[in-house]
Amino acid sequence: MTTETTVKDIVRQKYGEAAQRVSQGASGSCCGGASAALGGCDPITSNLYDPAQAGAVPETAMLASLGCSNPTALAELKPGETVLDLGSGGGIDVLLSARRVGPEGTAYGLDMTDEMLALAQENKRQSGLANVHFLKGEIEHIPLPANSVDVIISNCVINLAADKDRVLAEAFRVLKPGGRFAVSDVVVRGEVPPAGTENAPTSATTEPATAAASCCGPSACCGR
Repeated sequence: MTTETTVKDIVRQKYGEAAQRVSQGASGSCCGGASAALGGCDPITSNLYDPAQAGAVPETAMLASLGCSNPTALAELKPGETVLDLGSGGGIDVLLSARRVGPEGTAYGLDMTDEMLALAQENKRQSGLANVHFLKGEIEHIPLPANSVDVIISNCVINLAADKDRVLAEAFRVLKPGGRFAVSDVVVRGEVPPAGTENAPTSATTEPATAAASCCGPSACCGR
């Protein structure tokens, strides 16, 4: 079994369990139901959205949030634009983006986990937004045509991909000329101490040389 396959299997299992926990009404941890399913309270994944944003999405979208920042605050979305969220989970960033691009725009969410997609679809139904579309697939193989997206966002997901070069190449492929790439994620620089890799098998880290711990980095944005 390759490293890439192993990572994807672990991610699919852990995030599927997180979605099921939220769907079953789990809550009460300091970070919400999904965070508890991935191993307990993590302050990095909490308090990322202001009250107005939290009130604009279903509660289960908030509970399923496992990001490390708020890329929708960075992306400067405009009415009529097409936005794609890589690794959209329960859909919180897709729903918020859909409201910002308006009915003339489109917000896509891409995820490989069936349970998360089912949760996202229910959150879409509850939100009443017609310009939201959730797609099943992998961020290394985006199921959209070239030059079709104005803005790509992602919230602490790319670090979970074993082949990050492929992810970035795919992002560049689907972005329109002049498109933007707004990502909240974690980057490891230098050697990771042994204590930081002890939970690697259960936290779905990536290449051994750049194993990611908890999401904790600032957002970054760049244009194509």
